[in-house]
Amino acid sequence: MVRTNRATVGGFFLAGRSMVWWPIGASLFASNIGSGHFVGIAGTGAAAGIAIGGFEWNALVVVIILGWLFVPVYIKAGVVTMPEYLKKRFGGQRIRIYLSVLSLCLYVFTKISADMFAGAIFINQALGLNIYLAVFLLLLITALYTVTGGLAAVIYTDTLQTIIMVVGSFILMGFAFDKVGGYENFKDQYMNAIPSVINPNISSQCYTPRADSFHIFRDPIKGDLPWPGLIFGLTIQAAWYWCTDQLDI
Repeated sequence: MVRTNRATVGGFFLAGRSMVWWPIGASLFASNIGSGHFVGIAGTGAAAGIAIGGFEWNALVVVIILGWLFVPVYIKAGVVTMPEYLKKRFGGQRIRIYLSVLSLCLYVFTKISADMFAGAIFINQALGLNIYLAVFLLLLITALYTVTGGLAAVIYTDTLQTIIMVVGSFILMGFAFDKVGGYENFKDQYMNAIPSVINPNISSQCYTPRADSFHIFRDPIKGDLPWPGLIFGLTIQAAWYWCTDQLDI
C-alpha cells in the first residue's frame, strides 16, 4: 500500500495503476461475496432451496459479456466510473451528479445497510457482541483503512478476505456434510425438516419444504423462481448489476 502515491487522484482511487491481476481479481471477488451471501443468500437457500444459486450461475455468462463488450468501451472512453462515462457520452454535468447521488443513496439504504446488518448478526452470534456495537466496529475499521489507504488498502484487504472466505467456506462445508452424514442424507433430512411447534394461524407453505427445493430450474407457472425468469428476466437485471453498476465496475 505504501508504494502507491495516495496524494494524487490516480494513486488514491486507482491504486497508482500498479496492481497486477491476481489481487484485482481477489478484490472483485471479495467486493461481491460477503455477509449478504453467507448469511442472507444462505438463509434464503435454507428456506426455499438451491434455486437461489441461479443468481450466481447467471453471473458467469454476464461477466464474460462485461469483459467482451463493455470493458473495451470503458477503456476506449478512458473512464473509471459510470457517471464519468455518461457525462462523456451525453454531455453535461447534471446526469453525472444525478447518477452519483442516486447510486450513493441506493447503496446506503439497500446493499450496504443489508451487508452491515448481516455481518453484525454473524459477529453477534459468534462473539456475543451487541449488534449495534458490531455495526459500529465494522464501519469504523472499514472507514479507517479505506480513507487512509485508498484503493490499494481496499485491494490488499480484500485479497486477505478472499483467502479467508474461500478456505473457511470449504472447511465449513466439510464440517456441515460430516454433521448430517453426507449429501444424500442431507437431502432426506431437509425434506423432513418441519418445525415441532407450529402457529395454527400460519399457512403450511411457510414451514413445509418445497417439493422442488433441489431444483434450480423450476416450473414456469407454479415455481417461486420460474425458469424463464431465471434465464431471461434475471439476465437483464444481471447485465445492469455486473456491466454498468457503479459498485462492480
